[in-house]
Amino acid sequence: MGSLFRSEAMCLAQLFLQSGTAYECLSALGEKGLVQFRDLNQNVSSFQRKFVGEVKRCEELERILAYLVQEINRADIPLPEGETSPPAPPLKQVLEMQEQLQKLEVELREVTKNKEKLRKNLLELIEYTHMLRVTKTFLKRNVEFEPTYEEFPPLENDSLLDYSCMQRLGAKLGFVSGLINQGKVEAFEKMLWRVCKGYTIVTYAELDEPLEDPETGEVIKWYVFLISFWGEQIGHKVKKICDCYHCHVYPYPNTAEERKEIQEGLNTRIQDLYTVLHKTEDYLRQVLCKAAESVYSHVIQVKKMKAIYHMLNMCSFDVTNKCLIAEVWCPEADLHELRRALEEGSRESGATIPSFMNTIPTKETPPTLIRTNKFTEGFQNIVDAYGVGSYREVNPALFTIITFPFLFAVMFGDFGHGFVMFLFALLLVINENHPRLNQSQEIMRMFFNGRYILLLMGLFSVYTGLIYNDCFSKSVNLFGSGWNVSAMYSSSHALAEHRNMVLWNDTIVRRSRVLQLDPSVPGVFQGPYPLGIDPIWNLATNRLTFLNSFKMKMSVILGIIHMTFGVILGIFNHLHFRKKFNIYLVSVPELLFMLCIFGYLIFMIVYKWLVYSAETSRVAPSILIEFINMFLFPASETNGLYSGQVGNSLVVLMIGGAFHRLPQHVGAFCFYVRRLGYTLIRKDSEEEVSLLGSQDIEEGNNQVEDGCREMTCEEFNFGEILMTQVIHSIEYCLGCISNTASYLRLWALSLAHAQLSDVLWTMLVRVGLRVDTTYGVLLLLPVIALFAVLTIFILLIMEGLSAFLHAIRLHWVEFQNKFYVGAGTKFVPFSFRLLSSKFVDDMSVA
Repeated sequence: MGSLFRSEAMCLAQLFLQSGTAYECLSALGEKGLVQFRDLNQNVSSFQRKFVGEVKRCEELERILAYLVQEINRADIPLPEGETSPPAPPLKQVLEMQEQLQKLEVELREVTKNKEKLRKNLLELIEYTHMLRVTKTFLKRNVEFEPTYEEFPPLENDSLLDYSCMQRLGAKLGFVSGLINQGKVEAFEKMLWRVCKGYTIVTYAELDEPLEDPETGEVIKWYVFLISFWGEQIGHKVKKICDCYHCHVYPYPNTAEERKEIQEGLNTRIQDLYTVLHKTEDYLRQVLCKAAESVYSHVIQVKKMKAIYHMLNMCSFDVTNKCLIAEVWCPEADLHELRRALEEGSRESGATIPSFMNTIPTKETPPTLIRTNKFTEGFQNIVDAYGVGSYREVNPALFTIITFPFLFAVMFGDFGHGFVMFLFALLLVINENHPRLNQSQEIMRMFFNGRYILLLMGLFSVYTGLIYNDCFSKSVNLFGSGWNVSAMYSSSHALAEHRNMVLWNDTIVRRSRVLQLDPSVPGVFQGPYPLGIDPIWNLATNRLTFLNSFKMKMSVILGIIHMTFGVILGIFNHLHFRKKFNIYLVSVPELLFMLCIFGYLIFMIVYKWLVYSAETSRVAPSILIEFINMFLFPASETNGLYSGQVGNSLVVLMIGGAFHRLPQHVGAFCFYVRRLGYTLIRKDSEEEVSLLGSQDIEEGNNQVEDGCREMTCEEFNFGEILMTQVIHSIEYCLGCISNTASYLRLWALSLAHAQLSDVLWTMLVRVGLRVDTTYGVLLLLPVIALFAVLTIFILLIMEGLSAFLHAIRLHWVEFQNKFYVGAGTKFVPFSFRLLSSKFVDDMSVA
């Protein structure tokens, strides 16, 4: 694992790959994951590149494998995933594998097509048998009516619907029978009546059991119908209506003997189809089981092969077309591994001329590589979500490992809730190799990926919960309170001491609803609690006032320390990039402003804590008022914390405010004077030009000799640069004030969490404990269960998520903006490990 403090040093390397060994060399590089390829054919279309045919072949193989995986899943055959990843197939085996998969696909499609056809025929025959069974009771005819052509009286005297009338017209009675979906019966009957004008008789009967549709495979309820009609024209209309409503029409037997013959023939054919279909399914399952044994390795090999050809399409050919040239970014620490991978690829291909590499100088900004493990990966993801770090700048993730869980715990501080979170994270860490956790749903996988973050968050919350002495909104008395109530009674003191002290007696205790402990009375306050806040504050009516003052000052102190540390980290960036003027003209003024203004605020807070006691607390001045007066310069003098405070405040304010801007203006002016007569080789931002340009001129002449491209610079405007620095200075000063106020969210969310926990305890557990003993036990069990559920969902999940988001904001906005640019690009190596291992999901999507 590389350094987490700063991204690794990168270099640009040029690979010279022989045409016969390029595939094997890239296969070895993909297994190791060492380099990131640069596209040397950006102006060439994807369809015009050298290896586009090989990529299409891989896509065809992926299509075949997707079909195989689909059929295997349909047959409920388990897909074995191997623990080891097979290497990319050699070129001589690719054509053999392609031919084998194509033959398997053709065979499976034929067998599957025959199976579906047999299954459809079987379902149709089953429907036919059900139709014959139900329609047997519809109509019983013993005589076949044939049309007659005898002379009859005129038609005007008979009804058109009369059977004898139809006989005179020469019409023949016909039948249409079949099955129709249950939901279409009503509309079907209405359509028959309107189109055929009543010349049809429809009879329905519902089947006892639902049947599978031969077309769609859906199991639905069916109705058997029998339509009697007169004449061929009406028969054509009836058949067209049946087609429109997707009815399954089957021939209706004319006689009972014909019905019997058809029934016997259907039973025989159904038995034969069952036998053939069963053998076909057995054969198909055998083929799929054999294919399932090797489908995992084939999928992984095709993915690797396709990735190799994609990388080869980024390479360029030399004039002889016998050598491929590739440019890659590689960590300097892995150059020897890169050479070894090229040697392995050349040796596997059996080439006589090995491939080789050499480093080339460049002025381009390399990608950022920070190696992580399973512990640091989660914290690095938090930083990368804001922005990937610029090349070689200080990485905040190293410090986020401590500061992020701690700031979260300040807002979430509760011993009980933190211990529950710690146990949950510890369970995930212990079972991190369980396959079900790696393949869980999105929300659970999110918790699993941040298991180490949750572990530290819970552990730090246990610590802050002990400091707050808060466990499920209740205090824990571990060492005994430092306050003594008996010392407040008048009988405990001599008569001479009663004059200056407000003491208790039996009358005051009986009549007073609220009693106040006076720490100035001897024996009342015996010393501070050994760890955290004294548990007696849990019984005090002014508990909230005391905790608000404590947590608000604590939040300000932690915030100023956090931001000051961010400014100090900026100095390390300037030292690494050799920007000395940034240290003198940016970091030092920022640090002086931070320490003189807000560091002085911390001094006043600590000074008041140390100097003023319980006897002098009533005359102690307000720190907020004194801090405001430091900027307003009031005409009337106030009682300060110490003598000479006004003068010291004036000096500190002048040093922190004025000195923050003057050095930057002086640096800009000095650079303007020294820069006359020079032509810039490198075009930087205006801020860097004003602050760092003279340093670049003094120490950066070798940049011209390095061969970087000359670029013309715009005309230098000193007034514009000066105005820009004034704006930046004012922005930093106002930003420090707003950022300091933003850290008060530590106090606000800690107060909200404690109050929500107290409300939950008061509304549930306290009510359950106050019920009498007869029904108390029966009520206490569901109350405790409801308390546990609400604690998990409201206090642990919702409040925990809120504190998590606020901790992220404090790191992104208040801490990282002091030194972190985050304008880099992430190093994405060509590695087969980055390919998706969930081949079942990928193939099903494909």
